[in-house]
This record gives sequence, structure tokens and C-alpha cells, in this order.
Amino acid sequence: MATILIVEDQPNVRRSMALMVEQDGHAVFEATNATEALALLGRHRVDVVVSDVRMPGDLDGASLLRRIKGLDPDIEVVLATAFGTIDHAVDAIKCGAYDYLTKPVDPERLLLTIRRAAERGALALEVRELRAHIDQGHLVSRSRAMQTLVKQVRQLAQSDSTVLITGESGTGKELVARALYDEGPRRRGKFVPVNCGALSESILESELFGHRKGAFTGAVADKKGLLEEADGGVLFLDEIGEMPAGMQVRLLRFLQGGEVRRLGETQTRRVNVRLVAATHRSLEAEVARGTFRQDFYYRINVVSLHIPPLRNRPEDLEELAEHFLRRVAVRARRKVTGFTPRALELLLAYAWPGNVRELENAIERATNLASGEVITEADLPAAVTVSSEGTAPDGLGVPVEERTRLLHALERSRWNQSRAAEELGISRTTLWRKLREHRIAT
Repeated sequence: MATILIVEDQPNVRRSMALMVEQDGHAVFEATNATEALALLGRHRVDVVVSDVRMPGDLDGASLLRRIKGLDPDIEVVLATAFGTIDHAVDAIKCGAYDYLTKPVDPERLLLTIRRAAERGALALEVRELRAHIDQGHLVSRSRAMQTLVKQVRQLAQSDSTVLITGESGTGKELVARALYDEGPRRRGKFVPVNCGALSESILESELFGHRKGAFTGAVADKKGLLEEADGGVLFLDEIGEMPAGMQVRLLRFLQGGEVRRLGETQTRRVNVRLVAATHRSLEAEVARGTFRQDFYYRINVVSLHIPPLRNRPEDLEELAEHFLRRVAVRARRKVTGFTPRALELLLAYAWPGNVRELENAIERATNLASGEVITEADLPAAVTVSSEGTAPDGLGVPVEERTRLLHALERSRWNQSRAAEELGISRTTLWRKLREHRIAT
């Protein structure tokens, strides 16, 4: 969840945008002008600002953008206007805007832009810390496996080889991809991330290759694709195992020739892009099943980097927990400095199926809930606190692993039973029965 500030002088438009963003799972602040926005930014931590360009008062959206970037360059700013031109958009991007939207703003485009901007802002801080840790010879890690990985990253950063990063969800594949970019000569270009599993095939094709005005319904202007956007830099294809077969063919042609053709055009453009891909799937197994193209697999798997799951490197856990605690405490302005022995014992005993991402979320939750200067057992998620027991505390003799999975799914879905049941692959009725068996109150 990110914190978003909507700056818009028209109440109906502002409230409508705020409701959409809230329904997408974000916290929202609202301001009617730049002065109110700056006052809110002085009191609250905000990840993304969505601002109208034309507003009453002394400051317009472009001026607000410059002021925000002067205050905190990690805050991403998206500008929106009913009077958009290409020149205005270019100027906004040059001044540091994440994106420039034309009103009336398409809801899907708005939410997608906010999600991407929030991810970019959150990762910017992590990348700076990552560089510092790489300079010290470790990636917030004591384990031999991770130290070996860091050495490989430092070597590969200087090359242009295509890299495939593998590992379970939540292990930090994008951080490794950004390190390859950030530590190499291509940092003068852009790092352009794409989640292949979040977009339909038609949208993914348009996003990657771009399109010409009129190429399809809704193509109201020429659009540069992300491959062109990454020219001179790095294109990161996350969850490449989800990429449709048709897109695999198109991308394979690009990798073989280095040329891009926008939808609706006949001319081609040459671009120089380093490709880094990531997946939590076994692509070898997908190739064997015929669900992933073998020729495409060989093309992207020039060099492979594997990130081990957190459960296989317990020596990293305490250092990671302390690392996340320091960062969250600063961002949340909380004076929380450590863990009780029992809390640390529970953290070490838990299997962390969601890996580093789950640990980070647990520490963020605990830091914000802590009533004192240390995190206690009571501040930790329920899934963590029951993991050291052999059976569920209801005395029914049911293995604790099932109870832990239920609690984990409920917490990730914010106790929405329909979403939790979908994640677990069971019906809502079955979930309700299991909650009764384990005496989990909802």
C-alpha cells in the first residue's frame, strides 16, 4: 500500500479520483491547491502526488512539481491536465514528473500509473541502500550464497549479456536487476521495468513496442514503446514466465535483430537495450510442457542468477529484520530501535513463505503497532507467532502449518475471506469451515 496525494481544485473530480485510488488499496490525502499540498507534505510521508496542472493560487502544477522535487526527490509526481500537448509533457518529464496524463483521465491508466510510480519511488530508496551495501561487499546479507550472488552481480554489471534471474516470489529479483543496471555503464540510460503478468497480451504489445495514432481504438496519439524508452539502458521483464506465446515470438525477433516496429507502422527503429528477465517459475519445466518457447528460453537464459529463498539462509534474517526496522522507523518517524528476545526468536523460527517481501511487510506492521521502543511478540503477525508450536492452540491436533497458511492468506487479503479463499484455491464455504476448525475469529 502506498500513500497518494491528489491535488485538484474541482471537488467532484478530486473525490472521484480519491475513491478510485482508495479502492485500489492505497491511503489518500486530498488538497485543493499547491499551498495545501505543500502543507500536507510537511506533515505526512507521501509516495506519489497526482496534481492538476492548472490550479488557483500562485503555484501551478509545474511549479508544485519543482517544489516537491526540491523537498524530496523520492516522491513521484504525476501531472494531469485537460490542455495537454506533447511539448508540455516533454517539459514535465524533463522537470522530473513520472508521467503526464490528459483529462479526462482514464481510470485504468491512472491506477496503473500510480502503481508503477509508487513501486519506482519505493525502490529508489532501496536501490541507494543496495549500492551502499554492494560497496561494502554484501547485499544486506551474511550468507555465503548471497555474498557469492553479489560478486556475480558486480561482474555482470559491466557486461551487456542477457540475464535471467530466478527465485521464489518475494526474494528480491527486481533489486538484483536494478543493481545490474545501477552498477554498470548503462546507468546513463533508463531502467524500465515491466510486469509481464499484470498486462493482457494486447496491452503488453502496445506497451513494449508502442503504436501509431489510429492503430486501434483508443490510440489517439503516437506512442513510444518501452523498448524505445529503454534505448541505451536496461529493460527488466519481471515474471517473464507469464508472457503469452505471441509476445515471446515478437520479443525473440527483437532480440535477434535489435529493431522495433510500432503497431500500425511499417518502418523499423533500431534500439540498443540490455534485457534482464526474472521469473519464479521453472522455465525448463514450462518448456518441457510446451507452455514456453524453447528458442525464446535459450535466448533469455544467456546468464542465470538464482536467489535462494529466505528459509535457506537463516543467518541473513536478523540482519535483514534490523535493516527493515531502521528504514521503516525513519520513514514512519517512529522511535523503535530493536526486538525483544522472544520476538526475534519467533522471527527466526518462522519459515517465511513470502520471503524477504513478507519479512519486510511484517517488520513494517510491527514497527507501526509497537507501543514502546522495541518490537514485542504482540506486535508480530499471527502467522509468525503460531509458527513455533507443533499443533494449533485449539487442541484439535490439527497441524499448525494449515493454521499458519490460513492466517497468512487472511492477513495478505486484509481479512477479506473471498480473496483469501481464492488465494488458497478453495471455496469460501471450505474456508469458513476451516476457520471454525481452527477457531480463528474473523
